[in-house]
Amino acid sequence: MIKPPRISILREFTRSISSMILKGYISYKQLIYSMLDKTANINKWRKDFMIEVFMLFLSIKGRINFFQLERYGQFCEQRYRQQFEKPFDFMEFNKQLAISNGSGRFVIAFDPSYISKYGKLTPGVDRYWPGCAQASKWGLEISGIAAIDVDNDFAFHLEAVQTPGSKGDPKSDENLLDWYGNVLFERKDTLLQLSTYVVADAFFAKKPFVDKVLAIEMHLISRLRDDADLKYLFRGEQTGRKGRPRKHEGKIDWANLNQDYSRLEKRKDARLVTLAQVVNVEGFVKYSRIYRGNIGETTTLEGIIDGLSAQTSGTAANRWW
Repeated sequence: MIKPPRISILREFTRSISSMILKGYISYKQLIYSMLDKTANINKWRKDFMIEVFMLFLSIKGRINFFQLERYGQFCEQRYRQQFEKPFDFMEFNKQLAISNGSGRFVIAFDPSYISKYGKLTPGVDRYWPGCAQASKWGLEISGIAAIDVDNDFAFHLEAVQTPGSKGDPKSDENLLDWYGNVLFERKDTLLQLSTYVVADAFFAKKPFVDKVLAIEMHLISRLRDDADLKYLFRGEQTGRKGRPRKHEGKIDWANLNQDYSRLEKRKDARLVTLAQVVNVEGFVKYSRIYRGNIGETTTLEGIIDGLSAQTSGTAANRWW
């Protein structure tokens, strides 16, 4: 009996799809296994369990819980619960993944994310401020840490840390910005292996967070909030009267800066040089070079631009300073 052609074509198509899925499954499994080999303090049985979990995370659609893991996995629900109680260094695992598959030029990104959650018994549940909603909402919050690959326009997730909420430690005097800063401070050894730059939004351009970033010898790339209140320091003579000495002399108007508070200083204690940089459209440095200082820029600018153009593709950037 001759089989209908449509059924034979459908079966051949199904075999091809199954073969593609199997090849992708094997490649992902090999990649995860190689990263686990580079992670310290993990034995074989723990390694096999983590491979099982990672592959289930990549395979299961929708909500994932212990019952879903038991349904699609090899182990019972109780074993998944027991193993998830044991710590796993996701930061080290993802760091190895970024180093092995990235370009090597990274910038650390830090940004909290809101998760909707009802009820009052879940640890860490509180009122948080999601930026997209521009309103205080009840739920959970995680602080996401990622390594941005500057050359490949890609980000490697490193770790997600849950915010403890206002009922975390009643004996602690630290505020939320202190806690955010400690998240980076406690992971400084791993983060410094990837980059010395941290990118965060305007909310983190405040002293408690900036001090923590500087304490681990990293640089913060951010901006001030739109309602930032900046003032000039008072440099005049005090009146000598009773009361608090004057500290400020008016607010800073960015459209009309006070020229009395800026001046050009001639330094004799340091060497003067010229730094030329090529940046891409996002503002990240693609190429830089230091030129000899104390030379008129009108006579050297053309040569600097020609030299930078020869070292770059010409499409990386069109802005020099």
